[in-house]
Amino acid sequence: MVFRSHMETALAEARAAAGRGEVPVGAVIVSPSGEVVAQAGNRTRELSDPTAHAEILAIRAACAALGSERLPGHDLYVTLEPCPMCASVISQARIARLYYGAADPKSGGIAQGPRVFSHPQSHHVPDVYDGIGADQAEALLKSFFADRRS
Repeated sequence: MVFRSHMETALAEARAAAGRGEVPVGAVIVSPSGEVVAQAGNRTRELSDPTAHAEILAIRAACAALGSERLPGHDLYVTLEPCPMCASVISQARIARLYYGAADPKSGGIAQGPRVFSHPQSHHVPDVYDGIGADQAEALLKSFFADRRS
């Protein structure tokens, strides 16, 4: 099977989130056969829900669509390194592969901070690939926050 990145779809979700005034993060769940099962962007402000991160919303939608609390064999593309909360949910959902764009030195939970997948309490550790679309994701985030500061 030829690798096909779905990061552009995640970036489109991130741009849509920014358009709603949300931190521009987007996520996409892809089935083992390569079909997009769910996609989402951050909606924490819109839903008044601190758990409404793109990853969580996409995982919830994929689980609902498939009628299962787990997504074995599925891939998750997300524009920003997942936070510790999202990393834990990724583990609980049994996501097979995680592809993320920009590193998050402040709030990341994979390569930064608590490194959730390295803990013995992590029930499942996905294969992790970082830096996919990182330049675009970083530029989107920097632009969003620069606009908020001016």
